[in-house]
Amino acid sequence: MQDERIDPAALAAFLERLSAEILERGDWGKVADYIPELAAIDPAQFAISVALADGTLVSAGADRVPFSIQSVSKVFTLACVLGRQGGQIWQRVGREPSGSRFDSILLLELERGKPRNPFINAGAIVTTDALLEGREPKAALSEILTFLQSACEDVTVRIDPAVARSELETGFRNIALANYLKSYGNLRNPPELTLGTYFHQCAIEMTTRQLAQAGRVIAGLPGAPKILSVMNARRLNALMMTCGHYDGSGDFAYRVGLPGKSGVGGGILLIAPRRASIAIWSPGLNGYGNSQMGTFAAEQLARFTGWSSFG
Repeated sequence: MQDERIDPAALAAFLERLSAEILERGDWGKVADYIPELAAIDPAQFAISVALADGTLVSAGADRVPFSIQSVSKVFTLACVLGRQGGQIWQRVGREPSGSRFDSILLLELERGKPRNPFINAGAIVTTDALLEGREPKAALSEILTFLQSACEDVTVRIDPAVARSELETGFRNIALANYLKSYGNLRNPPELTLGTYFHQCAIEMTTRQLAQAGRVIAGLPGAPKILSVMNARRLNALMMTCGHYDGSGDFAYRVGLPGKSGVGGGILLIAPRRASIAIWSPGLNGYGNSQMGTFAAEQLARFTGWSSFG
């Protein structure tokens, strides 16, 4: 099928076939075992939800199972920061692909404490620090949660305290990144406050149904809550395309051709601007730290629909 006007019934049938194929393949990848709470999750799970421009939501698989969105939250935190302070954040964070692992300290040292983009861990810590400035962590987290709850029109979205605690206890590389940022004057709050906020932000849990609904504000779909400007939505889409899958961003863009943001909880938020918002979850990861079966599903969906940012 190569038509922007997707028939929901045909899409539903395709998603069911795709889910069955993925379950049969069983090529799940490896869960993020460096976070104890995520290490205990069964990798043999898959869910996909697609919010269409006509207001229809089509899903398959475990679409009502909540999962830790992890780095997908960085998109929504950045949305809050752009809405609060506009382009000031770019004085502290770049907008270029990193070509390195999401938790690498190498570029941070070479570029004197200015992270390459807001979606690698160092850049996301700076973004969270900007949202936290002048406020208590509870206020910053409340802003992120309120934004997400408003975007998906569901007040049940919450933070999983067990995941947040697990990250606080084991996030030594992020602690190193935060202290390195502080040494260059690019962290304005005490590292423990910024990191505590960051870890709780990453521990937000959602279902694919909720995440797909939230992505409507970035996709610019009719009927989506008007909580994000058109210009900021464009900026988020551009960054998701170029930086949303860490050092696998170029490969993902080549294979899928749509803006996306991954998280080590196995989630992917995928945007077909003005056409659809897609959420995919499968907790096993590939070598880049992105969902293995989620990436496969994104590629298959793009082929079926013909959706692409490149024509």
